[in-house]
Amino acid sequence: MDYQLITDSCSDLPLDIVDRFNLDIVNFTINMGGDELQDDMGKTFDKHAFFNRLKEGETASTSQVNVHTYLETFKQYAEKKVPLIYLSFSSGLSGSYNSALQAKDMLMEEYGEVDLTIIDTMAASLGQGLLVYEAAILKEQGLNKDELVQWIEDHKLNYHSWVTVDDIKHLQRGGRISATAATVGSLLNVKPIIVMNDQGKLIPVAKIRGRKKSIHHLVEQTINGVKDVEDHPIFIGHVGVPEEAEYIKAKLLERIKPREIVISSYGPTVAAHTGFGSLAVFSYGNKR
Repeated sequence: MDYQLITDSCSDLPLDIVDRFNLDIVNFTINMGGDELQDDMGKTFDKHAFFNRLKEGETASTSQVNVHTYLETFKQYAEKKVPLIYLSFSSGLSGSYNSALQAKDMLMEEYGEVDLTIIDTMAASLGQGLLVYEAAILKEQGLNKDELVQWIEDHKLNYHSWVTVDDIKHLQRGGRISATAATVGSLLNVKPIIVMNDQGKLIPVAKIRGRKKSIHHLVEQTINGVKDVEDHPIFIGHVGVPEEAEYIKAKLLERIKPREIVISSYGPTVAAHTGFGSLAVFSYGNKR
């Protein structure tokens, strides 16, 4: 029996990929300046306007997906007995994964057994998106549901995220570092380098002086860490700086030949936490 892949808007996938594989998307919401905005993967959401507001110093808060939203999404498939795989935003960054598990328990109370597998991707943004993309390709190539679930669980910690933040003050405005650390970092032109660990949490691993050096650090770390590069895509994400994403692509292609390189902006849920100017490279390599 055919099955359905579902992910959420934190995967930040381009709409053409969402449409190509008929992915169903659970949408996160963002609050900015009293406005509640739905992260619908750019269908109606104006990313550029949002990025400009971040650039001007506004901050945004995000909300985890509630149990009711998951229940309504899953129920439409349970009623038709369509098997599901839901690839969730990292449980290390959001309680949404647990909300999805609660929704499954409620469905089972109502319908008895339901064929729903919920997977914690331990990833975010286009790192999550890259895993979903490769899973969708394997589904298209004929893997059945059990085979695909096993492949995802076996390989999800092979996906790496190298992230830099341009405006360290944004981390302070969002309450993620102290005002003193932000002031010192700004004076020294420090650009934090952040990675996703194997618990699905974002952790700082380096502080690089200068924007250009931080960009080259992303390139070097990606090249050093890739595995079977000809067989896997690389995703490059950005918040309002496509020209720098293109620069990273060019630098990567000088030295490695991945199956493809996809550039896409972050969605607003993730961008709200990183601020304007953030850049990231997502790739397949050895276990984290």
